[in-house]
Amino acid sequence: MANYDVFGIGNALVDVVTEVDHDFFSANEVEKGVMTLVDEKRQHQLMKAIDMKRSKMSCGGSAGNTMIAVNQFGGKSFYSFLVAKDELGKFFLEDLKRNGVDARWSYDQLPEGITGKCLVMTTPDADRTLNTFLGISSFLSPEHIDEEAIRKSLYIYLEGYLVASPKGLEALKEAKKIAEKNKVATSLTLSDPNMVKYFSRQFEDVIGASVDLLFCNEEEALTITGADSLASAREGLRKIAKRFAITLGANGALIFDGDTFIAIEPYAVRALDTNGAGDMFAGAFLYGITHGHSYAEAGKLASLASSRVVSQFGPRLEPVQAKKVLADLIA
Repeated sequence: MANYDVFGIGNALVDVVTEVDHDFFSANEVEKGVMTLVDEKRQHQLMKAIDMKRSKMSCGGSAGNTMIAVNQFGGKSFYSFLVAKDELGKFFLEDLKRNGVDARWSYDQLPEGITGKCLVMTTPDADRTLNTFLGISSFLSPEHIDEEAIRKSLYIYLEGYLVASPKGLEALKEAKKIAEKNKVATSLTLSDPNMVKYFSRQFEDVIGASVDLLFCNEEEALTITGADSLASAREGLRKIAKRFAITLGANGALIFDGDTFIAIEPYAVRALDTNGAGDMFAGAFLYGITHGHSYAEAGKLASLASSRVVSQFGPRLEPVQAKKVLADLIA
């Protein structure tokens, strides 16, 4: 019997979520709407330019947010990551523990270094722009994988952002190898259009023959398949994934369950912040399919959960909000 519904691996970052106006990007030479890797000096420059008093801090990173979402809905997750023995590393571990996610680390075991940070800039159009300093997370490698936790999981969840690091890429490949050896289902998120654009070969190395479940948005689907339409992209995805979920923003989502394409209707909402929407979708969806729900039901749950996330600031729901999503879905 599995101890965990999902084992996740990804860049462990402390998220600093803040609001900026559109002029901020041109004034500070920031590419809007995507994730950009920056060094610590550059990130400090940007953090000086924002109003930190209006910012919110939480443990995060894409896969970290997804693992927390799995737990909030009533599942059980394990997270492999790397933070440093500093104040932000301590904050990360404590926040992760508060949210019920298991990990191998205690604070005393952490290595010296600097914990990674992600500056999440949201704008009035509800778009999110990420500037990430990976810090010690860039050294995440196969040695940081907990093989026993993978063996005890129903699914592994691989964060696509890791393909930007040679060691991270090896960690993804090793985690997938261990999962396949132990008949644990594999899932992968493409994470960001820029990741797919600039690291397509690395994604091919991770995917190999295929993955059991792929998460992506429409732009990522078009980029990785080289297609010029959603209809063509979904056919291209069938060559690399047995099943997949394509999020379509205000248009809902498209799910392929291995046999049938399922259109998931959107929930009408006034979007304030799209940060974390994809992470929440994946977490809710993985919770659903590991708890007896069909792909259509899991897609509906994920769509509703994502709509609740984008209607507020920050990448997560509170536990009571997650429980309300489940209650509202049943009602």
